[in-house]
Amino acid sequence: MQIRWNTKCLLAGNFVRQRIYKATARDRGKPKAFRGSQGSLLLKCTKRMIQEGKTRNMANIAVIGAGSWGTALAILLHENGNQVTLWSYREDEAEEIRRARQLASKLPGVTLPDGIFVTSDLALAVSGKRVLVLVVPSNCVRETAVKMRPYVGEGAVVVCASKGIEEATLDTMTDIVEEEIPQADAAVLSGPSHAEEVARGLPTTCVIGAKSEETARMLQELFMSPCFRVYISSDMLGIELGGALKNVIALAAGIADGMGYGDNAKAALITRGMAEIGRLGMKMGGKLETFSGLTGIGDLIVTCASMHSRNRRAGILMGKGYTMEEAMKEVNMVVEGVYSARAAMRLAEKYDSELPIIEQVNKVLFEGKDPKQAVSELMLRDNKLENSLIPW
Repeated sequence: MQIRWNTKCLLAGNFVRQRIYKATARDRGKPKAFRGSQGSLLLKCTKRMIQEGKTRNMANIAVIGAGSWGTALAILLHENGNQVTLWSYREDEAEEIRRARQLASKLPGVTLPDGIFVTSDLALAVSGKRVLVLVVPSNCVRETAVKMRPYVGEGAVVVCASKGIEEATLDTMTDIVEEEIPQADAAVLSGPSHAEEVARGLPTTCVIGAKSEETARMLQELFMSPCFRVYISSDMLGIELGGALKNVIALAAGIADGMGYGDNAKAALITRGMAEIGRLGMKMGGKLETFSGLTGIGDLIVTCASMHSRNRRAGILMGKGYTMEEAMKEVNMVVEGVYSARAAMRLAEKYDSELPIIEQVNKVLFEGKDPKQAVSELMLRDNKLENSLIPW
């Protein structure tokens, strides 16, 4: 069976990415450390990476947002050979990153390569860039896009890596970009991808959505690496809905964990939560295949199960009795599910879609409902078929 080069390089490990194969013109012999089958694989992978680096179409890229996810993507894109600028909203944070080459409060132990330029000057960060990766909190996307607009060149690609739905307008993140930066080509990156793992080079798989296959394949080439596999799709709406709504279900999963419920409850929340996401998403025009894939069930699983998930962590605290405000303060990071919860209910009303789990999460978040009462009401709902599309 033929093994793809990406898989081989993954097996070789992070040594390849550090380019430990440094044989000189004078000494072409195999280094002692490379003896054996793994060493041979390291040599082959490194040579392959060097050869591909000569032909890969590198880009001048700005990552707009220096949080954990933005920083992880900046590191990934830099290690792929691109010229990367990382923009922070705060000058004090930008200065700290420049000085320490770390984002200790959000990605402890991860070092930012010296080749990544860090700035708080938005005009400097955006001007002249072929690709812009937008990674600010979802409730800041419109404001940031408006500020970016004067500096974005005609035909530049803006990749939305923020996950959410704007409550006031019910717009997705790419909707906002298309409205506020009309000269740009909007795309989306999503999938099960914790920043803490991507920044450390652990194997991750995501999906890029774009309106044209040409744009999608260009971005696939920029992001793809031995430890970051990228698929492409034309279903931008489905990708964004899965990424936004799974955060609300993750809050519910966290609440259940905080209340001491077990794996049975977690499994039920994930599967029935996915049914709610798919039901609404398909009424809005998303594709079933997308909700069954990486940006649907894949992202939902990792967000509901991992302690890297800020939404799950916030939910755990609320299950233990914290208020929404107290939980968000304790997590000390943006909890996107809180911002998406109300928007999800407005979408449910607009598209006449039943979302019982998301409805109860809203009542816990914004009406002070006791989580135990919310669970009781979910368990005692009217008897239902699991899937009304399956005939008896």
